[in-house]
Amino acid sequence: MNFIRTEIEDLVIIEPQVHGDNRGYFVETFREDKLEEFLGYKINFTQDNESKSSKGVLRGLHYQLAPAAQTKLVRVIQGSVLDVAVDIREGSPTFGKHVAVELTSENKRQLLVPRGFAHGFVVLEDNTTFAYKVDNYYSPENDRGIAFDDKELAIEWIVPHAKLNLSAKDTTQPKLAEATDIFEYGINYYE
Repeated sequence: MNFIRTEIEDLVIIEPQVHGDNRGYFVETFREDKLEEFLGYKINFTQDNESKSSKGVLRGLHYQLAPAAQTKLVRVIQGSVLDVAVDIREGSPTFGKHVAVELTSENKRQLLVPRGFAHGFVVLEDNTTFAYKVDNYYSPENDRGIAFDDKELAIEWIVPHAKLNLSAKDTTQPKLAEATDIFEYGINYYE
């Protein structure tokens, strides 16, 4: 596995090694020991989630507050997405900045999104299957979000706004500057 730090150091792209031949391929999609060795700390994933979506579906930008904050390890099984993580740790040198990575069934890339980041993705192909691990269970009372189209975030979603398919929840999220429940930089949300 190849681990690549992005412009925001805490966000990590993971490129698994694909072993292929005329029969197909084999890939290790997760290695706890390798991830722990790279990060210097352990993440205890507790739940796997999967969604299937059509082209133009945008899900996000979502996060959960402590004590239910989540780290996510995201990937695409079939199809492709533009995956986005936004630093929402007030006081961080990269507060309000984002990283966008194309994840596809072809490139097999994954993105590690730690606690303190809002996450979302837009689907680029029909019948896209998106899967992710989280290290905390879903908690409706701690579920939050920020507006995917907040101009201050300057996210280029690739799919034109008129062609996006959004949930009612995702059309009413506050802008980051208006969000009252976010994270504070420097606090260890893993304890």
